[in-house]
Amino acid sequence: MNKTLLSTFALCLAATAALAQNPVIRDQFTADPTARVFNNKVYLYPSHDIFPPAGQRQDWFCMEDYHVFSSENLTDWTDHGVIVSQNKVPWVRPNSYSMWAPDCVERNGKYYFYFPSTPGGPMRGFGVGVAVADSPEGPFIPEPEPIKGINGIDPCVLQASDGNAYIFWGAGRCAKLKPNMKELADDTPKEKVKWGEREFEMYGVNCLKDLPNRQAEGPFAFEANGWYYLTYPYVRENTEVLGYAMSKNPMGPYEYKGLIMAEHANGCWTNHHSIINYKGQWYLFYHHNDFSPRDDKRRSVCIEKLFFNADGTIQEVKPTMRGVGINKATERIEIDRYSATSSDVTTALIDTVNTFRSYQATLPVKGSWLKYNDVDFSCMTDGYLVISAKAAGNTKFYVREKTAKGKIIAKVDMTVKPETPPGTPAMFRRDQSNQWLSLTAPLEYTPKGVTDLVITCEGDAGVSVDYVQFKNRPKYFTPATAQPVQPDAEGFIRRWLLLEPIDKPNRGNTVFTDSYLREHFNMEYFKGQQTIVPKDGQKVKVSYKREEVPAGFGRGPVQQEPAKPVIKTVNQTLTWHAFDSENMNVKLFRFAEKWGQQVYGVLFWAVTIIDCDEDIENVRLAVGSNSASMWWLNGDEVLLLSGDRRMVKDDAVSPRLTLKKGRNILRGAIINGPGMSDFCVRFVDEKGLPVTNYKVTTSSK
Repeated sequence: MNKTLLSTFALCLAATAALAQNPVIRDQFTADPTARVFNNKVYLYPSHDIFPPAGQRQDWFCMEDYHVFSSENLTDWTDHGVIVSQNKVPWVRPNSYSMWAPDCVERNGKYYFYFPSTPGGPMRGFGVGVAVADSPEGPFIPEPEPIKGINGIDPCVLQASDGNAYIFWGAGRCAKLKPNMKELADDTPKEKVKWGEREFEMYGVNCLKDLPNRQAEGPFAFEANGWYYLTYPYVRENTEVLGYAMSKNPMGPYEYKGLIMAEHANGCWTNHHSIINYKGQWYLFYHHNDFSPRDDKRRSVCIEKLFFNADGTIQEVKPTMRGVGINKATERIEIDRYSATSSDVTTALIDTVNTFRSYQATLPVKGSWLKYNDVDFSCMTDGYLVISAKAAGNTKFYVREKTAKGKIIAKVDMTVKPETPPGTPAMFRRDQSNQWLSLTAPLEYTPKGVTDLVITCEGDAGVSVDYVQFKNRPKYFTPATAQPVQPDAEGFIRRWLLLEPIDKPNRGNTVFTDSYLREHFNMEYFKGQQTIVPKDGQKVKVSYKREEVPAGFGRGPVQQEPAKPVIKTVNQTLTWHAFDSENMNVKLFRFAEKWGQQVYGVLFWAVTIIDCDEDIENVRLAVGSNSASMWWLNGDEVLLLSGDRRMVKDDAVSPRLTLKKGRNILRGAIINGPGMSDFCVRFVDEKGLPVTNYKVTTSSK
């Protein structure tokens, strides 16, 4: 794969910056992560794996520059761009592609970035350079020469409580730095070291002497609990583990204590790490080849929590897909990076070529579940669920809280329903087998604060999921106050009592003729529907009979007797809601999403109360509605909008009316089929100008 293709991948993922799952950087390969806390923020200084350009060894590590990332919550990471590049460091061979594991520390207001690379000229092996900046984000200015006396890789600087700074590199060598942070101390010891037939003079002390250190590299030293810790990768069997040793002296001797992390289960050859304390919690940063499972030279940064025992030893860390950090519910949550699952759940890459598209988790049968920890719902006001999923057969699944039997947050139905009209959202139908669909579902319940999500397979077929996201709707409604209000400046009435939608299926809007509407609007659905002045929160029992035609009616062979229609009794208990619309048009579809079981094939009842100080004569009721509607003033029908129509203000206008002095009751019934629905209502005078000299209320007092 070339760099152009990799850049394309990065562009594809530019919108997904908020991530609390492993790996944490999703638009490029990052390895050898050194994390540091500066100014109450975590800064991440990794190496940058790329695919080798032509002329470079294709099966080896390839790194040409360094980026720096920052985060305040370990979830949202900002890429501050390239801070050091191989072709802008005077002493580095421009085509070396060997800018391996770095470090960065702050001292006296300056930031010192340490990095290894291959020098140009006669120097062999690796050198370690320093670049200096006034900010942890740079710009960093490289020194013209590497640090004299260091021949090796993977620098780490420990600023000890004794006031000195110590630099570690290579296979655990250590030396004190001068206060300028750019040179080894004058009293740095030297020793002769043999490598095969060659003999070298090495500066510093070997802190890993007599410890497990086969192919050791990448030392990271820190101080905590009254101890100095030297942590490092080494090969225990065939691939690297992360081990550690402890001492009371920064330059040792160190005593080996055990593992921080065992070998990667998939055989990834390397691991490399750093350890920080951030806001009272210790974290381990490490790398794995999640996004390049067949190539362990292209790695990605992961994070886990780290804990100490009472004696200061470190508890072994198990790598997870979930990682750390709290997701806001409104972020895209890659729920396939789960915290726990039933034993039958599997995970696989969505795209084995574009691996940055990340993973999918498959819940194969009814009863399968996966759990995702720490999602913060405090950002939710009036929300709904969006989920990316696919299934090979008809199925459904639930999003629950905390456990596989927990409270249902949302239900997603992917079953095919033949009677569902065209245009119905994906939450009600699935017309493509085993294709990724972006599904939406209303919330049955909104959790409070930080909680865990559990997806459960509830249908007859399995389901694969990629991500979930909870979105807040725009603010369509505000609860009505007791104080009466006037129409808005254009005369539109925004205060209404609406009854939750009555289930009234319609295959299409072409049936909405005058005769059909009068028949169905004048049916009695609930007692007092033409006389009741409801109250906010008042419940109504709806009951009526409707004729249903079984699926396949009239479609069989001529000689086959068609199925007979059946009469079904509809029973619903619905609630009246009093609110002010945020828009001149009342969004019935959004009302149904929030308070209804159905959004299509429903009947809405609307009531408002108009109080006049005097008779207002020769006014006309002007209405626009999506789909069909009928309107009554003080019990008399005054306007019918029939047929399939779009909502346009003043789409239909009544004959001349009189708004009488005192109380007037305006009622409306709006019906829809497969389309969205809303309405707008106002009174206009003889010149078509808005009438506003009255008050609107939903209080019957």
